[in-house]
Amino acid sequence: MKKVLVISYYWPPAGGPGVQRWLKFVTYLRDYGIEPIVYVPENPTYPIIDEELLNELPDGIKILKCPIFEPYAIANKIGGKSSGTISKGIIPSRKNQSTIQKILLWVRGNLFIPDARKYWIKPSVNFLAEAIERENIDTIITTGPPHSLHLIGSKLKDDLGVEWIADFRDPWTSIGYHKKLLLTKWAQKRHEFLEQKVVTKADKIIVTSNGTKQEFEKKTSQPIYVVTNGFEPIEMDDVVLDAKFSMSHIGSFLSERNPINLWKAITELIQENKLFANSFELKLAGVVSETLITTLKDFGLEKYTKVLGYVSHKEAQLLQRQSQVLLLIEIDSKETKMIIPGKLFEYLQSNRPILGIGPKGADFSSILKETNTGVFYEYHEIEAIKKQLMDYFVLYLKRELFVVPNHIENYTRKSLTGKLAAIIKN
Repeated sequence: MKKVLVISYYWPPAGGPGVQRWLKFVTYLRDYGIEPIVYVPENPTYPIIDEELLNELPDGIKILKCPIFEPYAIANKIGGKSSGTISKGIIPSRKNQSTIQKILLWVRGNLFIPDARKYWIKPSVNFLAEAIERENIDTIITTGPPHSLHLIGSKLKDDLGVEWIADFRDPWTSIGYHKKLLLTKWAQKRHEFLEQKVVTKADKIIVTSNGTKQEFEKKTSQPIYVVTNGFEPIEMDDVVLDAKFSMSHIGSFLSERNPINLWKAITELIQENKLFANSFELKLAGVVSETLITTLKDFGLEKYTKVLGYVSHKEAQLLQRQSQVLLLIEIDSKETKMIIPGKLFEYLQSNRPILGIGPKGADFSSILKETNTGVFYEYHEIEAIKKQLMDYFVLYLKRELFVVPNHIENYTRKSLTGKLAAIIKN
C-alpha cells in the first residue's frame, strides 16, 4: 500500500473546518489503497478546542509529533483577549483597533513571515527526514494555512527528492485578512516571494475552489486540482424545527462579513409586520466580532439575537437542522469571491434553505444553484433580500419551508477523498 505523509498544524482536539478536512481525508484514504501517516505539533496553541473530535480519530493511524515553539503563547500573556481574538481571525477595522492590537498585527505581519509557526520549520525538517526514510515514504502533503508548513515541504523536497503536494485550504497573499497585517513593502514582497516559491516548486497543488485555481494558474505552470471541502453524512432522526422563524449563522462571523443591508431588511420587516417581529430570531454560533455585535445593537436587533459562542461539531450539526433558515456570508470583495465557506458543505445535508450573501461572481453561488439548497444575493440587493425573507416567512407559516437537495453526494468526504487519492496516484 502506498504511504503518504500528511503534514498538518490543525488536528484534534483543535476545532474548526480546517481540522475536519484532513481528519476525514486520513480516515478514508485507506479505502483507496493509500496508507496515511500524520505529522502534527506536540504542544500547539489552538484558538478553538473541540474535544469531541478526538472520538473521530481513525483506528491504527500512525501519528508523529514534534514540539513547536509558539509565539502566540507569549502574545496571549501580553495582549490578553486582543491576541486571542486576532489568532481566531477576528480582526477589527482599523478605526476600531486598540494600540495593542495594532502592535500585535504589525508584529504578526512583519516579523513572523509567513506566520507565527515559522519556528517549526527547521525542527520539523530534521525530525521528518529520518521518519521519511524509515517509513519508506515517497510522497508528502502539506496543508496550509499556516503556510509555514509548505516551507517544510519545500525543504524536504530539496533534501530528499520526495514528491510534494501542497494543499491550500485558503489562498495566501490574496486572503482577506492579509491586507490588515500592516505590512511594510519589504514584508509584502517577502510573502509574495515565498508564495511564488511554493507554487512553483510543489509537484502538484490542491485548492478548494475554481477561483483559487484561476488565481494560481497565473503564478505557476504546475498542475492544479480542485478538491473542495465537504461533509460527513449523518442521520438525525426526529429533529424538531425551531418554533421561531430562526435564522442561524454557524462559524466565525468576521468584522468584514457584516451584511448591513440584511440587517436593514430584517429591521424593516420587524417594523412593518408584527407577526414577523413576534416570530423572528437570529442565532449566532461561533466566534462573533465586536463590530458585528455593535451593528446589531445599532439596528435594535440585539433582543432578537442569541449569541451561542463556540459549539462542538456535533452541536453545530443539530443546530443547523433545527433552524428555519441558514445564513452564509462571505466578505464583499473581489479577492474573496474564490472563498467557499466550509460551513456551506455542512449546511447541504440539513434540508434547510440557505440564504447566501457575498461578492459578485462568488464561487459558492454556483454550488447553491447546482444543489438546489439555497439562493444567493450580492450585498447591495436589499429589496431582493427583503422579498426573499418574506417569501421564506410565508412558507414557514404554512409549514412548507424546506429544500430538496440535488447531487450533494458529490460533496461527501469519502467521495472527495476518492478525488484526492486519484491525484496522489496520478
